[in-house]
Amino acid sequence: MEETIKQNSFTHRELAASCFNKVWDLLELENRSQSETEEMVHLCHSSFWHWTKVESHTPRNISIGYWQLSRVYAVIGQGETALDYAKKCVKISLEKEVEPFYIAYAYEALSRAYAKLNQSAESLAAKTKAYEYVKDVKFEDSKEMLLKDLDKI
Repeated sequence: MEETIKQNSFTHRELAASCFNKVWDLLELENRSQSETEEMVHLCHSSFWHWTKVESHTPRNISIGYWQLSRVYAVIGQGETALDYAKKCVKISLEKEVEPFYIAYAYEALSRAYAKLNQSAESLAAKTKAYEYVKDVKFEDSKEMLLKDLDKI
C-alpha cells in the first residue's frame, strides 16, 4: 500500500514572507538573547532561500533579501558578512534597475556595513550614493523611512 505524504499548504512565497516578518520582530527587540539572535539569522536565510524558490520572484525580491541579510549581520556585529550581502544587494539592484527606493536601501546597507567595519570614508561614500537615489523615491513616507535609517548610520 502506498503511503501518501501530506504536504503543508504553505507555499514558498508564504514561507518567505513569514520568515521575513519574524526577522523584523526579532530585529526590533532591544535585548535579544543568543538563541533569538541565532533564530533571526536562520530565519533570514530561510526567507531568502524561499524567495529563490518562488518561480515568479523578481530582482526586487532578491534585492530585499540581500538587504535584510546585510542588516541582520550588521546588527549582530558581523561587518564582513554584512558587507558581502550589501555588495550583492547593490549589484543586483543596479544591474536589474530596480526602483530607486531599493537602490537607495542597497547603498544604505553598504554604508551601514562599512560603518560596522569602521571604514568611515567608504561608509560616507555609500551614504552619499543613497542620498542621490532618495530624490527619485516617489512616496513621501518611503523617503522619510529611508532618511531616518540613513540618519542612524
